[in-house]
Amino acid sequence: MRLATTLVILALPLASAGCATYLDDLNRAEAHSATEAERALALFRVDETDIDSLSQADQTRYFYLRGMNDYRLGQPFRADARHWLALARAHESQSPGGLRDEWKQRLEEALKDLNQDVYGQGVVVEQEDKKDGDGDKAKGKSKGGDSDEEESEKKPKKKAPKSDD
Repeated sequence: MRLATTLVILALPLASAGCATYLDDLNRAEAHSATEAERALALFRVDETDIDSLSQADQTRYFYLRGMNDYRLGQPFRADARHWLALARAHESQSPGGLRDEWKQRLEEALKDLNQDVYGQGVVVEQEDKKDGDGDKAKGKSKGGDSDEEESEKKPKKKAPKSDD
């Protein structure tokens, strides 16, 4: 009986060391993200289906790290980066404490850059219906664009119909 108890006591730490938890994977991915982004991405993808097993703070951390890793990988991953970083921002606003202050600053800078891919270089586009057939209205306005008043002044005024004398 003593031998069995001793074997169990010795085997327990070895068995638990072999089982990686989701938090361990997250920590490992964080360590790889700075230098080995592809390896970190593989670790993030493994844990993606089990995000709900992490605490709220660790979920926020996962979203941030995954987004920043995708951001570092460049153009093919920018849409994914924007998705994960937006989740990190939303999660952090609902349950603060998952992100360090410097991460929050990097998050905002990265999202600003990624949002320019979607919304343009700080341009607010105002879409209008093409009711009057003017094709220029559907294009929207960009920086320094004409105001509605200036635009109406440029339109030719209707001339009175000529009489047939």
